[in-house]
Amino acid sequence: MNIDVIYGQFPILKSDKLVLKKVEESHLDDVFAIYDNDNVFEYCGIIPKHNKATVKSMIGHFERDYNKRSSVKWGIFQQEDPGRLVGIIEAMEFNQKVNSVTIGYFLVEKSWGQGIATEAVRILVDFLFRDVGVNRIQAEVMPANDGSKKVLLKNGFSYEGTLRQATLWSGKGVVDLEIYSLLQGDVS
Repeated sequence: MNIDVIYGQFPILKSDKLVLKKVEESHLDDVFAIYDNDNVFEYCGIIPKHNKATVKSMIGHFERDYNKRSSVKWGIFQQEDPGRLVGIIEAMEFNQKVNSVTIGYFLVEKSWGQGIATEAVRILVDFLFRDVGVNRIQAEVMPANDGSKKVLLKNGFSYEGTLRQATLWSGKGVVDLEIYSLLQGDVS
C-alpha cells in the first residue's frame, strides 16, 4: 500500500459524472444540509448535527484527520454542478499490515436513488486498488440499511457475514454490523 499517494497531496478523483475533492469551508451550507438531516444518519454511527457552528468545526476536523493520516473525507460533487456538494465519501482505518481500508459514505437526502453513491464508491475503489495498491476494501453496514448494501453489491462487494452486537455506535448503542468486502483479485 502506497499511503503517500493519498497523503502527499489531497487526491482529486473524477469520472464523467462526479468529482471527489476536498471539502472546504465554502461548502458549509451543503455539509450542514447533510449533517442536519436525521434520515441521513438513521443507519450510521454518526449523530446528526443541528448546529451550523458545530458543522463548521467538523470541516476543520476533516483537515486535521487528513493531516494526521487517519482518514480522508472527499466531498462528492456532480460534474454538472461542481460547486454543490451532494455527499461525502471516506476512506479510514488504513491497515498497512494486511493492506486494507474501510470506506463509508452518505448523501444529502434529495440525491438518494440517483446512482451517485454507487458511482462515488466505484471511483474510490478504482483509486484505492490502482493507485494506492490496497488489497482489501471493506464496509460496515447496519443490517436494515438496504440502500447501502445495494451500492456495495453493485460495485462487486461480497457479503462476508454479520458481527452480532459487535460495536458501539454513537446514538445507536451496541449494534450488529454486516461486513462487505472487495479484494483486488476480485476485480483483476
